[in-house]
Amino acid sequence: MSTLTPGKALRVAFGETITELARTDLRIVVLDGDTGSSTRTDIFENEHPDRFFQMGITEQNMLGMAAGMATLGLIPIVSTFSCFIVSRAHDSIRVLIAQPKLNVKLMGGYAGLLAGMTGKTHLMFDDVSIMRSMANMTVVAPADEIETRQALKAIIDYPGPVYFRLTRPNSPIIFDDDSRFEVGKAVVVRQGSDVTVFSSGTQTARAFEAAEILAGEGIDVHLVHVPTIKPLDVEAIVAEARRTGRVVTTEEHTIVGGLGGAIAETLGEHAPLPIRRHGLQDVFGESGPDDALLEKYGISPEKTADAIREFVQS
Repeated sequence: MSTLTPGKALRVAFGETITELARTDLRIVVLDGDTGSSTRTDIFENEHPDRFFQMGITEQNMLGMAAGMATLGLIPIVSTFSCFIVSRAHDSIRVLIAQPKLNVKLMGGYAGLLAGMTGKTHLMFDDVSIMRSMANMTVVAPADEIETRQALKAIIDYPGPVYFRLTRPNSPIIFDDDSRFEVGKAVVVRQGSDVTVFSSGTQTARAFEAAEILAGEGIDVHLVHVPTIKPLDVEAIVAEARRTGRVVTTEEHTIVGGLGGAIAETLGEHAPLPIRRHGLQDVFGESGPDDALLEKYGISPEKTADAIREFVQS
């Protein structure tokens, strides 16, 4: 059983935090793609209606407006489901925001496998692959509500475009109020000596639970959380990988080009070591209850523990 404390959904922490930040930072505006009650931009709308822009299901147009606002010195927070902002409006991000390096913050809501049975077309677990390959783009995937709040404060002060990954379900708390998020920095969550496990986003909680399972079997996991997937903390990745000499990456994302790809690329250049990428395979998803999907697609705490154990014992 997990020792982690239950926490709020990242989307709720996002809505509350951006509303709070806007009280003192008049540059912040929010553009919503008709998903406010789901992504929780409705919290911002209720308190700051004069700075909330309901754009409807017109994602490309929404990004064009955000780009224009950024040129005037505003900080547009663009929010919709990740499948819409990353896939449907990809060209608008690339041409209107990334190329001119405009200060627009892109909130990818309902990212990953667990989208509340909205349908398989709404699932997006190749968003990190797509966004980290885009020049000038920063990619952030926080683990819990505390890190979400800290990371939002950090990216408001961080110049240039940022893609911020937000998941739907409630998420266990990994960090305490004394922890500090810094763009581009990885964080050791658990000290261990047998295998280094890198994770990102809310998968870090499942990796932590997997480490607890394995600890009972005598396998000591060194767990490193990577909230900023681009720019990657290369120095820390190399150092923490060398600590144990073998690496597993785990993520609620395809293993093709996501965190696992980024870690493998880095170690291939700087510290070639045995590595296994764990996460969603080269598949599309489907709708279903959260626990059933985590189990079927192999990223539940138990399945994550299985993957780490198999690698260590191979």
